[in-house]
Amino acid sequence: MNIDKAFGIHAVALQLRARRAEVLAANLANADTPNYKARDLDFKAALKAAAGRESAAALRTTHPRHIGGQGNAGGVALRYRTPTQPSADGNTVDTQREQAAFAENALQYQASLTFLNGKIKSLKTAIKGE
Repeated sequence: MNIDKAFGIHAVALQLRARRAEVLAANLANADTPNYKARDLDFKAALKAAAGRESAAALRTTHPRHIGGQGNAGGVALRYRTPTQPSADGNTVDTQREQAAFAENALQYQASLTFLNGKIKSLKTAIKGE
């Protein structure tokens, strides 16, 4: 039995949701930082890349201090958000949009956790023979 097949894509989705939560939290933390550009992870593309083990838009660096080495998440580069109303200081963070995205991501993270918990319970039941 392959444990990866038992959990399906939800194990990878959980990791990507956690990474997206970090990105969204960084956006919120920098809401007042001049010239800060809000970023987001393209979850669908990242999940597709992880499922197919393909590298979509991943940047390779030759030195650990090069830009892009940490900007990748799950093989998919983070994307800058298109601002609806940029501020005068160049900051593109829309706190209401970020909070809504963070809440939606948290809900989907919890859904993946619930699914995985159910799978683990059913595997334990099968192993015990109940």
